[in-house]
Amino acid sequence: MIGIFGGAFDPVHAGHLRAALEVREALGLDAVHLLPLGVAVHRAQPHAEGALRLRMLQVAVDLAPGLVADDWELQRPGGSYTVDTLGHFRDQLGPNAPLCLLVGGDAFNGFFEWHRPRDILGLAHLAVIRRPGSVLPRDPDLRDELERRRAASPADLRAVPAGRIWLQSVTQLDICSTRIRRLIATGRSARFLLPDAVLDMALAAGCYAGPQEPTPATAPAPETREETPSDTSTQRGHNAA
Repeated sequence: MIGIFGGAFDPVHAGHLRAALEVREALGLDAVHLLPLGVAVHRAQPHAEGALRLRMLQVAVDLAPGLVADDWELQRPGGSYTVDTLGHFRDQLGPNAPLCLLVGGDAFNGFFEWHRPRDILGLAHLAVIRRPGSVLPRDPDLRDELERRRAASPADLRAVPAGRIWLQSVTQLDICSTRIRRLIATGRSARFLLPDAVLDMALAAGCYAGPQEPTPATAPAPETREETPSDTSTQRGHNAA
């Protein structure tokens, strides 16, 4: 069973990495694939180019067995939709292999606003990464869906290929990519918020120097609005905007 964890990773930081590691260990995942966002459809485009964000992610996971930097969303054309990414992995794995999508608790609260949420549940389980003490969704329909699909143990996720929801608490790290970019832009240190090799790469590239003006998103149709799992943070810790 593998996990899929998407996000801007602009840049990747300790909150992303710790959450991915803890979910992998808790669920016994063979690997967690971390996929940098390609073309955003719901938010401003990432500040750093995709190739650089991928290289930063690669150096970040280099010493973390089971965490994989995956470039699939960067290679495909058009906007990045979770359902398309999961469809790709389902094609690779076949119809019967369990597949888990790691999604932040805040993003999960808006799950029914995502692009084709029912199809997502037909392709993968959801592993919802929660802050300690966080509350269940206020949306009564989503609460009902959670209770109907909620897995009692990791073994429940292995029993079927998709469609169940697992709630996983992780270490709370109050880190976000927005803050890291602002620190770098104003000449302050972001050391220890992200791996040294990632910080050194970002500083050498100068990708976060100066004013951080966002590039507009590619606007989706109203019915296709989606949150990217890791960007809305699990973790918050991890508003990786």
